[in-house]
Formats: sequence, C-alpha cells, structure tokens
Amino acid sequence: MKNYMAEIKNKKAGFEYHFLSTYKAGIMLSGTEVKSIREGKATLTDSYCIFIDGELYIKNMHIAEYKQGSYNNHEPKRMRKLLLTKTEQRKILSKLKEKGTTIIPVHLFFNERGYAKIEIAIARGKKLFDKRESLKEKDVRRQMQRTE
Repeated sequence: MKNYMAEIKNKKAGFEYHFLSTYKAGIMLSGTEVKSIREGKATLTDSYCIFIDGELYIKNMHIAEYKQGSYNNHEPKRMRKLLLTKTEQRKILSKLKEKGTTIIPVHLFFNERGYAKIEIAIARGKKLFDKRESLKEKDVRRQMQRTE
C-alpha cells in the first residue's frame, strides 16, 4: 500500500479568525471521498460546522469527485458527520453559546493509522485592525527569512 499523506489546510481561517480552542475529530466519509482526499482534491475554505440534533456536521467542505468512481461517486459538497465524544460535544456547545463564536475547520489530515481526521477550532472573527496587524507580522517574518 502506498503511503499518501495529504494535508489540507484552511489558510484563510487563521487570517479571518482568532482561535479560542481546537479539537481533533473523526469524519464520516465514503470510499471515493477518502481516495479524493488522498489525492489532495479537497478544500476547506468556505466550510463551517453546525449542530443538528446534538450531532456535529461539517457543511460546504468540497471534496472533488474521484475520477475512477463511476456511478459510486459522492456528492462534492454534502454534509458530513464529525465524530467526537459526548463530553467534547458538550464543551463545544457551551462555548458556542457565547456571542460571536463559530466552529471552523482548520486542518484535514490522515493519522498514523490511516484514518481521516479534521482539526476544528472554536473561533471568533477578527476586526479589520487585527487583520492589518496579522499582515504586518507576516511581512516581518518574510523579511527575516530573506535576510537569513
């Protein structure tokens, strides 16, 4: 078996939000979805998480159709269930009750055992001046790397 370790990151999330806490969750996927993710054909950019009937789901995560999938292929933007313990779900729900917080997927990866995992963050949106500050820090880091 070939070892494909695709990692998909939501780069926009760090710029748009302050992360309050992070959790690692399993994700329920079909076979063709796993194969597409292993090829790196997924995006987290406009996705977010919601609670439906006490269960956490991820919405708007795009996983491209697998090219050899034939009629077994999946729907690219379907809702996918996230697998967390009940205590983690309760903690997240209580933190969500604060005004202005949301759940953002940050990082999609495969663990050592080959299971697809997603890192989610409870986040609060940044203001415009915070975004400017982030850009300044990024520029300073780039300058430091160039001088080395």
